[in-house]
Amino acid sequence: MSLRLSTVILPVDRWHEGGRAKWQRAEELGFHAAYTYDHLSWRSFRDGPWFGALPTLTAAATATDRLRLGTLVTSPNFRHPVTLAKELISLDDISGGRVTLGIGAGGNGFDATALGQEAWTPKERADRFGEFVPLLDRLLTEGTVSQKGDFYTAEEARNLPGCVQRPRLPFAVAATGPRGLKLAAKYGQAWVTTGDPKLYEEGTPEQSVKALRGQIERLGKACAEANRDVAGLDKILLHGFTPDRNRPLESVDAFVDFAGRHQELGFTEIVIHWPIADSDFAAEQPIFEAIAARAPAQLL
Repeated sequence: MSLRLSTVILPVDRWHEGGRAKWQRAEELGFHAAYTYDHLSWRSFRDGPWFGALPTLTAAATATDRLRLGTLVTSPNFRHPVTLAKELISLDDISGGRVTLGIGAGGNGFDATALGQEAWTPKERADRFGEFVPLLDRLLTEGTVSQKGDFYTAEEARNLPGCVQRPRLPFAVAATGPRGLKLAAKYGQAWVTTGDPKLYEEGTPEQSVKALRGQIERLGKACAEANRDVAGLDKILLHGFTPDRNRPLESVDAFVDFAGRHQELGFTEIVIHWPIADSDFAAEQPIFEAIAARAPAQLL
């Protein structure tokens, strides 16, 4: 299977001052998909412009024709399944069925306490995620849903006419732990990882490849337990968080080498960040565009 190449565009630009142009350029360059982060703010960008993910994707849907669109990733940190489902159905309709929902358990970032709550423990995040995903699945596939859970309740929530994509828009589940991998195996059309975060600072690319191989093996076991063929699940690597850092974006050859090693592991899609100057995602725009234009043909 050929490797798909996608990008993630952080929502840091005003729409009429460069935002629209990036999404349209992503389509022109032939990217399979363009995603954005679903945060209220994020890391070093906290004190600068940062726009909402779903309005941004809605605008991108009206500015493009073929490009798939999605989040990497949405989480329960500040989302509720009932309201999220309504917005996703609307976005899927506006885009003509081009939306993928990247979804994860969330973390301890700024989103975790922005609504005034205490940050959840890893167990609490896993517990909530384990309830969030199945309820969202129901809300996107059934016309009316009532369910009372420990964390999330739906009372006659109506979601007609449902998604354009049937039975619903695809989920790309971000997970590395056993509970999350089970959710990916049961509900995901794709699985997402950034690699092993413990290796980012002092690990090596070789150690990262070994860790990713282990993650895919555990995903395979989770799929087997769910009576599902792991080969039917897309495997997405969000680049930029492995020990390779941004080095693969220094040339087309460097990227093809990086992507080829991960394609051999079984990844079907690699997502690279649209360059942002003076940030962890700084890269030369001409080289980035050359990678988009030339690398996929070398990864067939």
